[in-house]
Amino acid sequence: MNPAIAKAPGGPVLGIETSCDETGVAVFDPARGLLAHTLYSQVRMHADYGGVVPELASRDHVRKLLPLVRETLARAGLGVADIGGVAYTAGPGLVGALLVGATAARSLAWSLGLPAIGVHHMEGHLLAPLLEADPPEPPFVALLVSGGHSMLIEVAAIGRYTLLGDTLDDAAGEAFDKTAKLMGLPYPGGPALARLAEHGRPGAFRFSRPMTDRPGLDFSFSGLKTQVLLAWQQSDRSEQTKADVARAFEEAIVETLAIKCRRALAHSGARRLVIAGGVGANRRLRSELADAGAREGFSVHFPRLEFCTDNGAMIALAGALRLAAGQHDTLEIQVRPRWDLASLPPVA
Repeated sequence: MNPAIAKAPGGPVLGIETSCDETGVAVFDPARGLLAHTLYSQVRMHADYGGVVPELASRDHVRKLLPLVRETLARAGLGVADIGGVAYTAGPGLVGALLVGATAARSLAWSLGLPAIGVHHMEGHLLAPLLEADPPEPPFVALLVSGGHSMLIEVAAIGRYTLLGDTLDDAAGEAFDKTAKLMGLPYPGGPALARLAEHGRPGAFRFSRPMTDRPGLDFSFSGLKTQVLLAWQQSDRSEQTKADVARAFEEAIVETLAIKCRRALAHSGARRLVIAGGVGANRRLRSELADAGAREGFSVHFPRLEFCTDNGAMIALAGALRLAAGQHDTLEIQVRPRWDLASLPPVA
């Protein structure tokens, strides 16, 4: 276990994640690690609309959250009296969804006289690999890549983050979803496109690797999406062509991310790379970066697949680390739909 976790005092921390369309609950014990976690996804509900409907997401969190808290505590063999603190996602995210988790967490903590802390959603993703048996220790570079974010972060220590590169338009996951939609693939589009790409023929199409022909660590994927649209409209639109386009698009995204990761490592001098967020589950990305690390002498760390997407375990872990450092929130229920990761205080 990571030394930063092993030294953390206090009892088990209940973690609650409701930033978007997944309700996640977990219990993390600083001495024993992750005790239990549960997750409910709203994908089927939002599929009818082709994307997340914020009001429906909030209502579904209200319906599911407390039953999941009871289930998770039961799986951990604990009662509410055994909890030592409560952590919840305070942002970024959908404001209504965030308020559901924040209200439940703050109310539970107040009723039990426990400390509570709002966790930055992206810090949760960044720290998710610390849940693994061989966790990376800072310093390292983190690629946070999901439907809403594509950013490179230099991590000097937990809580000491420097933004190296960000997306100028569509995030990688968003580009996956939008490209899948224009090709007629079902929601959620990103995973569907990745599955289809496995049947594509190498070299049938080739798209640009955006912003890799110039210095810098920022991302831009909107132009790539336009290239795919034009190629698809001008093709025969057969099933094989659809798979070929999907493969070429995925290869362009993955190679672009890999190039930027190697640049970020060279810039920072770090020899450890952490990949987190929903796109971190992509098989081609994992293979590409693992191979690059083996060739070039840097280690690559991924969370297990179930902790790539939004989950309560990462929030419980991040909250446990900050509570152990003596950080906690006041009694007000506050959420931050927009929140700069670099503004977080360091963890001693």
